[in-house]
Amino acid sequence: MFNRFRIILLCLLLLGACGETKTTGNLQKVGLLVPETVNDQVWGTKGYKGMLKIQSKFNVDVFYKEGMNSQAVVERAVKEFEQKGVNLIFGHGSEYAEYFNNISEDYPKIHFVSFNGDAKNPNTTSLNFKAHAMGFFGGMVAAHMSKTNKVGVLAAYEWQPEIEGFYQGAMAENNQTHVSIEYVGNWDDEKKATQLANQMLKQGVDVVYPAGDGFNVPVIEQVKEQGSYVIGYVSDQSDLGESTVLTSTIQQVDTLYEKVAEQYNEGKLKAGNLSFDFQDNVISLGKFSPLVSKDFIGKMNLKIEQYKETGKLPK
Repeated sequence: MFNRFRIILLCLLLLGACGETKTTGNLQKVGLLVPETVNDQVWGTKGYKGMLKIQSKFNVDVFYKEGMNSQAVVERAVKEFEQKGVNLIFGHGSEYAEYFNNISEDYPKIHFVSFNGDAKNPNTTSLNFKAHAMGFFGGMVAAHMSKTNKVGVLAAYEWQPEIEGFYQGAMAENNQTHVSIEYVGNWDDEKKATQLANQMLKQGVDVVYPAGDGFNVPVIEQVKEQGSYVIGYVSDQSDLGESTVLTSTIQQVDTLYEKVAEQYNEGKLKAGNLSFDFQDNVISLGKFSPLVSKDFIGKMNLKIEQYKETGKLPK
């Protein structure tokens, strides 16, 4: 009787252990490559939080590597991930599309995911945020709150769709608004970004949109010192000053990572270039400053809902 009880108990323990460590579906282990660090409190941190969400939801091991900024280091990292049993790898930036296109054929059992690039192979996918509308609604808020009718975009590169979106949104809200646009030419050049922001402020710009995740925090701190306003970028940056940050244009990278992992786990993740917008609930505006009137906030929320339903921006 005692031996039989021990055998039954052992079987129950083994079954319980199996239930805790296994996930059902294709997903085994997940890797993340970031070009700089996961501690930047903006873009890199969002990727890391995405890994934590995947780990929690699917009960799988996740790994990350920082400083992955060349083909050679990416190749070494991917080989190491493969040896650990990783079968889904996120490259946290546009540069990884090319890296993955070059090596993905050598790893047919791994699916490679990058951002804002051109995925060309059957086991590669590029996730693209449709940032035009995001910039548009940010521009509306900026123009509405500007006291000088002068707002500015401080972007990393000319190709960013949120730049044109911001301009159009500002003009839609107030066609008397003057929009200054400057380019840093880099995601992380804080010195140049703060210099350009200072020039804008001297020219009378009183709302700045620092559309670069590597330099927007120091720019926000600089604008705060001058008593002017900003539109936050990528993350909800209201915690940097609710009297400075009017709202933020948020790309919910961590939520998108979880969605992609779920699609892969279910065998539904498509290769090629995929686009996401407000309708997919991965882009939104953040918390509004108490300086923004409740009437205007209500107006913005209504226009965003109309855009989600119709795909048409306000005129």
